Amino acid sequence: MRERKGNLLWLKSVLGHLLLYGAVLGIFTLVLYLYGTLEEAVFYAAGLAFVLLALVFFVHLAILWGRRRKAIQALAALPNEFGEFPGPATGLERMYQEKLKELFDLIGRMDDEERIGRREMMDYYGLWAHQIKTPLAAMRVLVQSLEESSPADGDAQDVLRDMKMELFKTEQYVAMVLSYLRAEEMGHDLLLKEYPLDGIIRQAVKKYSSMFISKKIRLEYKTCEGFVVTDEKWLLFVLEQLLSNALKYTPCGGTILIYREGEGKGRLVIEDDGIGIQTEDLPRIFEKGFTGFNGRQDKKSTGIGLYLCKMICDKLGHGLAVESGEGTGTRAYVGLER
Repeated sequence: MRERKGNLLWLKSVLGHLLLYGAVLGIFTLVLYLYGTLEEAVFYAAGLAFVLLALVFFVHLAILWGRRRKAIQALAALPNEFGEFPGPATGLERMYQEKLKELFDLIGRMDDEERIGRREMMDYYGLWAHQIKTPLAAMRVLVQSLEESSPADGDAQDVLRDMKMELFKTEQYVAMVLSYLRAEEMGHDLLLKEYPLDGIIRQAVKKYSSMFISKKIRLEYKTCEGFVVTDEKWLLFVLEQLLSNALKYTPCGGTILIYREGEGKGRLVIEDDGIGIQTEDLPRIFEKGFTGFNGRQDKKSTGIGLYLCKMICDKLGHGLAVESGEGTGTRAYVGLER
């Protein structure tokens, strides 16, 4: 649309020059005729003037076309680089080009400042995430020591179990921070090859086995044979997040199903019979920071998990879709066709 408008403006400029040349030729011919000049002389002079004006017009048209093409190439390079614009033909053009160069330099400085700030932020949070792992590991060792040394007191054991669960959740939040920092540049950290799908799923289930037990949630897993071309670490992160959401919103005593749907490779389905997602929230669940009604009720939702899952699946070529309804559970589909 923008290019078509530019072409129309350029054509108007060309037509304006053409009308100007025609008007000059008409005035010249009319004046000679009114002064009684011989018709042959008038037509001869008009013919010579027409040839000269036509030559000037086409030379001018070629110059305009070359300047326009050069300007289009320079504009197409923006904002990545400031290309070579045609030399300014007027003072107004010179002013526009100088102002455009100032804006380009300003954008470059702002991009550099933003890039440096983001890099510093990523370095800080990356360092924090790695440092926090040490006290978390120490806390896990202490909890295990208390479990082994404390008497068989039911209340004490319940408290220790709750502490282990909260510690596990904290470790998951730390892992999500690291994944969030790395996800946008995950192209530098990919190892794509064939992996056994069943092995990846079992890793995710094993990690959350304690939550299945504590909430008395039943798992129905239909073994998914075969291989999938993916990056094991990133696909495992996606499955862990989907399982975490299913466990979070499935009540005690509920059921979670994991199976493959469709012919051939089909899609991997993680289905639960939890509280589901409200219809008005469903179109926005992959938006960054969106928590929806369930997240506002939970008060702990970050709105980052599904956003990361969608971004990772898209980059891996898997695709991610979710079907749900309020009170009818949720089905998450991970594409395995590609």
